[in-house]
Amino acid sequence: MVTGNRKHIVICVVMAVLVLLLFFLNLCWGTVHIPLKDVIASLTGTGASRESWDFIIRESRLPAAVTALLAGASLAASGLMLQTAFRNPLAGPDILGINGGAGLGVALVMLLFGGNITMGNLTIGGSLSVVLGAFAGAIAVTALVLYLSTKLKNPVMLLIVGIMVSYLASALISLLNFFSTAEGVHSYTMWGMGNFGGVSMGQLPVYCMVTAIGLAIAVSLIKPLNALLLGDMYAENLGINIIRTRNWLLLSTSLLVAIITAYCGPVSFIGLAVPHIGRLMLQSSNHRSLMPV
Repeated sequence: MVTGNRKHIVICVVMAVLVLLLFFLNLCWGTVHIPLKDVIASLTGTGASRESWDFIIRESRLPAAVTALLAGASLAASGLMLQTAFRNPLAGPDILGINGGAGLGVALVMLLFGGNITMGNLTIGGSLSVVLGAFAGAIAVTALVLYLSTKLKNPVMLLIVGIMVSYLASALISLLNFFSTAEGVHSYTMWGMGNFGGVSMGQLPVYCMVTAIGLAIAVSLIKPLNALLLGDMYAENLGINIIRTRNWLLLSTSLLVAIITAYCGPVSFIGLAVPHIGRLMLQSSNHRSLMPV
């Protein structure tokens, strides 16, 4: 047991070092060559040799690198929670239609409402309206899937329902595109292509805060998720409130998928593949090790 725990710690440390290394290389590498010493000087606040290099690093490369890092972590954590909650190795935000629901919410805001949400005298526009639309779509689909999971005991049927939801959302988005204006279609198409550079330095604090809240909820669910591996009855005998755990899982997954989809566009397969890669590396299903990896 000690050997296994030590192995997990070593893997976590190695992965953390690799992430930091790749993160720093992402800041150094680009279409504009910036010397290493200038990258370090810009990050430490002393300033690069050229003002344009400071702008590229601080306003372009740094926000994009942080966005990509948090997007990968958020989608991977969401996939891990969904696979455990549904006890299905093929579960994931894209497979279960959660990404499609978030995309439909974005489409409704951008194509039907013209980028603004009006509630009485209150009008919400800009990136906040897109985030709210994505969150509403994601939480609606997640709630539907969680409800159906209590009715459909066959995991294959649940996956089929998720795929059906994805195709239904895609069909509705196509219909909205057909009746929308040329500007709306162009905006939605650009969003749908995906872009980690869509988060500006001004938007980065909000993006980081929302993803941090979602990931913090995911970390707090480690113990209930470990109990759920052995079934709902066993988890209840251990004092785990199944309904409350599923509600928190619903909130965390919807929050993470919504914020990533709203700012970065639809990102597929990370939520499905990364948890399995983690299990292969650790040879374990313990969420205390899996979640950080």
